[in-house]
Amino acid sequence: DRPISLDELRALASSGAPLVKLNGQWVEIRPDDLQGASRFLAEHPGGQMTLLEALRLAHGLEGSTGSLPILGLDATGWVGDLLRSGGVDEKLNIVDQPAKFKGELRPYQKAGLSWLAFLDRFGLGACLADDMGLGKTIQLIALLQHERSLLAPGEKPGPTLLVAPMSVVGNWARELGRFAPELSIHVHHGLERPSGTRFEEIAKSTDVTITTYALVTRDREALARLHWRRVVLDEAQHIKNPPTKQTAAIRSLRCSQRIALTGTPVENRLTELWSIMEF
Repeated sequence: DRPISLDELRALASSGAPLVKLNGQWVEIRPDDLQGASRFLAEHPGGQMTLLEALRLAHGLEGSTGSLPILGLDATGWVGDLLRSGGVDEKLNIVDQPAKFKGELRPYQKAGLSWLAFLDRFGLGACLADDMGLGKTIQLIALLQHERSLLAPGEKPGPTLLVAPMSVVGNWARELGRFAPELSIHVHHGLERPSGTRFEEIAKSTDVTITTYALVTRDREALARLHWRRVVLDEAQHIKNPPTKQTAAIRSLRCSQRIALTGTPVENRLTELWSIMEF
């Protein structure tokens, strides 16, 4: 519990003594720990490091398995906001089913909703990988309702863009109408679909815009006119191939939060999961 200077640390590291007297007390010192800490500080003058380096150091992944304990971490920007938002007391609390949800969420679906809401509070994305038939659709719908329940009357969180295979676009429209009839929907598809300023006006005034993977590439310019509150990929394994134009178009969408829904995050190789997590 006593701060020491960098010079003192170097002196301790060079002595190689297993026991040293600090502040009138004998303290056991592991030379490997001291040498590793001394080397790390020499490579990072000023005590600054990247988030990845800090996480690796805190988890003992730098150098040898033995590492000095991390007793504190100062950060700026969104990392600092995340660390200051509750610290060790921050935990996932099960949220109540939204009052406007027309149905009943099962316990594991409430857990999924709570996890999505927990990550959303920090602006973090999520990959919801429940198996097919376990209700990823209604968990996402409940999240849309939950976030609106936290706002002041008349306030809107911004539009959500939902990208899905053509085969399930109709199902999404029906499920939204069934479980959350108060949410407005725009299905962006067909030869008569709006473009330019007209599309921007419709999307901004609509809670959920549903479109297909193919149209994200074709209508990239129109979709880029908005900064979306959220972009959701249903059957997210459709972007499992990183180099494709479709995947690049989807990654280019401007938004505050991203959610991937897929029952098969890995079908053949690990790069498929990487592509989803990169999104």
